[in-house]
Amino acid sequence: MNRGQFFLGIVLASLIGGIVALAGASYFANQQPATTNFGNDNNTSLVNWLSDERFNVPDGINFVASAEMVTPAVVHVRSTVTVGQQGRGFSPFEEFFGFKSPEPREGPSREARSSGSGAIISQDGYIVTNNHVIENANRVEVTLEDNRRYTAKVIGTDPTTDLALLKIEDTGLPFIRFGNSDAAKVGEWVLAVGNPMDLTSTVTAGIISAKARNIRILRDENNLQVEAFIQTDAAVNPGNSGGPLVNLAGEIIGINTAIASRTGGFSGYSFAVPSSIVQKVMDDLLEYGTVQRGLLGVQINDVSPELAEYLGKEIKENRGVYVIEVNEGSGGAEAGLKSGDVIIGVDGVTTYTTSKLQEMVARKRPGDKVELKYIRDGKEETTMATLKNFSGDTKIVKREMPKTSEFESVGFEDVRGNIKDRLNIEGGAVITSLNNEKWKETGVREGFVITQIGRTKIKNAEHLVEVLKKNKGEEVMILGVYSSGQQAYFEVELDK
Repeated sequence: MNRGQFFLGIVLASLIGGIVALAGASYFANQQPATTNFGNDNNTSLVNWLSDERFNVPDGINFVASAEMVTPAVVHVRSTVTVGQQGRGFSPFEEFFGFKSPEPREGPSREARSSGSGAIISQDGYIVTNNHVIENANRVEVTLEDNRRYTAKVIGTDPTTDLALLKIEDTGLPFIRFGNSDAAKVGEWVLAVGNPMDLTSTVTAGIISAKARNIRILRDENNLQVEAFIQTDAAVNPGNSGGPLVNLAGEIIGINTAIASRTGGFSGYSFAVPSSIVQKVMDDLLEYGTVQRGLLGVQINDVSPELAEYLGKEIKENRGVYVIEVNEGSGGAEAGLKSGDVIIGVDGVTTYTTSKLQEMVARKRPGDKVELKYIRDGKEETTMATLKNFSGDTKIVKREMPKTSEFESVGFEDVRGNIKDRLNIEGGAVITSLNNEKWKETGVREGFVITQIGRTKIKNAEHLVEVLKKNKGEEVMILGVYSSGQQAYFEVELDK
C-alpha cells in the first residue's frame, strides 16, 4: 500500500453517510454597533445568561428571548448563476445532493438559482454566509425578515472554510454579535436559524454533539481546507446553509454549513464552522480582500493503529497529531520539529486531532508565532514556531479590490483575473448593477462582461465609461460574454 492509497483509505473510512452542503438546490459586531468591527471581546457565561433578567426561564430552558434577538438579523440569500447548456461539467448539486443535472443539449445559456441563509453582523450591512451559496453568482439578492430586498456585493470568499462576506448598502440594520465558540460545551443548548425550504426565519433547537469534527467535505487544490466543525443535532435542511448557530445569549457561535444525510434532508446531525474561524476569515476578507493563512509546513495525521500499521512501527502515544514529514524551510522545520514527533498542544490548548490543530493554526496569519507542545522519544517538549504563507515567507498579501465606475445608473467593475483566465479574455468590465430602463429593455443582465463597444476593445471599467461618454446621444453596439462563456451583443441609445 503506497501513501496515497493509505490516505484514501483514511478518507473513505471517515465519511459519515452522505455529507451534503446545505444551499437549497441551493468585522464581527461588538458592543459598538456604529462601527464596523468584527471583534467581540465580551463573552457571557451560561450562568450569567440564565440569571439575566432578559431571560424568563421559570419552567426550564426558554428559547424565546434568543430567537427574538436573532431572527430579525437572519436573511434569505438568493444567487443567480448563468449556466451554459452546450456542455456539462462538475455540478455541485449532483455532488452534494445525489441527483444528476439534465443532460446537455444545444441551446442558449439559462439562469440557475441557489438559495441559502446569512447573518447580518454589523449595523451597516455586512453579512456572513457560505461560499457555496454564492459561488460563481452573477447576482446576489438578500431579503430581510421584514421583506426589504437588496442587491448584495460580494466582498470576498474563502472556499477553504466555505465562508463568504457580503455587503448591502443600508444603515441601522439589526445584527447579531459573535460569541466565543471555544467556550461552547458539548451538551450545551443551541439554536439554528435560517430559511430551510425557502421558509423564512425558521428556528430549531438542539445541543452541541461534538466539536472539531472533520467530515472531509471541503476541497482545495493546495490541501489548505480547514474543517473543525461544531456538530449539533439541531434540525437543519437545504436552505439553512450560511445561517447562524447561536447560543442562548443570541450570539453566533457557528455558521451552519453541512448535514450528514443519505437523502439530502436532515437525518440527525448538522455541522457549523466555529465562530473562532468565522471571525478571523471575515476580518481578513474585509481588511485584505483575501484570507491570510499562516502555515506550519508539516504533513500530519491522527495517531491511530492504522497509522502505526502503515508506518510499520510502534507509536507509543495513544493519541495526538503525528508528524509524518516536515517541509524544508517551513516554520515547523525552523522550530525544530522532526518526523515522528507527536503534537499534543497549541498555545496551551490540547490538540489531540488534526482538525483541532488545523483550527488553532487557521486563526493565525503569516508572521504570527505559536507555541507547540509535542512528544519526542517519550518526553514532552515545547517550541515556538513562526508561521509562513504558501510562498514560504511571512508577508501579508493584500488583494486589490476591482475598481468600479458608473454611467447612466449602470454600475461596472473591472473583470477579476480568474474570470479573465476562465473566459480567455484580455480585458473588459462586468455589469454589477442595472438601474437604467433602456439597458434593461435590451435583455442584458447583471454579470455580463462588456469586451467591446463597436470596434473599440474595452480595457477596464474606467476605460468603458470613457468610451460611453464619447458616444453620448448615439446608438452603440455593445459586445461581450456571460460567465458561462455565451457570447452576446445588444444595441442601446445613450442619453445626450
